[in-house]
Amino acid sequence: MFDFGERLKFIRLSRNLTQKQLAEAIGSSERGIQNYELGASKPKYEIIIALADYFDISTDYLLGRSDNPKRI
Repeated sequence: MFDFGERLKFIRLSRNLTQKQLAEAIGSSERGIQNYELGASKPKYEIIIALADYFDISTDYLLGRSDNPKRI
């Protein structure tokens, strides 16, 4: 089963970002990023879009609907 938190953490770490840096970049809180990565909460669609835009990846990849991170 797909784990959004694991995918987000993988992407964040692959870009050498801290949770705080990512939160500041997308206008979220560090606690919010922590909760998403731990699976304690799910992001609203605005956050999903902000993450996809920031990382320049597709929302489908971020949400586990595709293994291809490129936007089409």
